[in-house]
Amino acid sequence: MAAEEKFSPQTWPVSPEQATLEGKNKFLGFWFFLGGETVLFASLFATYLALKDSVPSPDHALAKDLFELPLVFLMTMLLLTSSLTSVFAMYHMKNYNFKKMQTWLFITVVLGLAFLACEIYEFNHYYHEFGHTFTSSAFGSAFYMLVGFHGGHVVFGLAWIIALMIRNAKRGLNLYNAPKFYLASLYWHFIDVVWVFIFTVVYLMGMVG
Repeated sequence: MAAEEKFSPQTWPVSPEQATLEGKNKFLGFWFFLGGETVLFASLFATYLALKDSVPSPDHALAKDLFELPLVFLMTMLLLTSSLTSVFAMYHMKNYNFKKMQTWLFITVVLGLAFLACEIYEFNHYYHEFGHTFTSSAFGSAFYMLVGFHGGHVVFGLAWIIALMIRNAKRGLNLYNAPKFYLASLYWHFIDVVWVFIFTVVYLMGMVG
């Protein structure tokens, strides 16, 4: 079946994201890419754990003094909820409902933007209240590199999803773009999983010392 072929919910493949050889190749390339990303984040986590006990800011504020768990918990809920909405989007993609897929992807983007807004506020708060910056200490460098690098991935993931939504707004679903939507969703789940580790290793462990 050609990617340009017109479909209906009855003729749409059960797994449209892997219904073509090109789609399968995209999956293979994506897993190689994700393997490299995993190694990179593992290195950043190791660096953070090695440096987290150094002085975090010029006024000697400790990690437990810096972190505000209510805000971080809100950020976590926003990101985890966005992961759920992306699942709903892929459910409608598999059922050939382009409009509902776009709706749930839009909600995913809104939640992701809300997460970024909270993160910007968090960094700004640390700077003004404690002088905690990237260059204030080894701890500051490790913290902002890890959490900021994850934030950069959130920006990239949002840009990827938004670009797909805009580019295919008038095209609808086909076997050419279905793998692209699905891989963007998988990438978003990867970002969420990394954040769960950040929430645990950086914030929870930082609060308990």
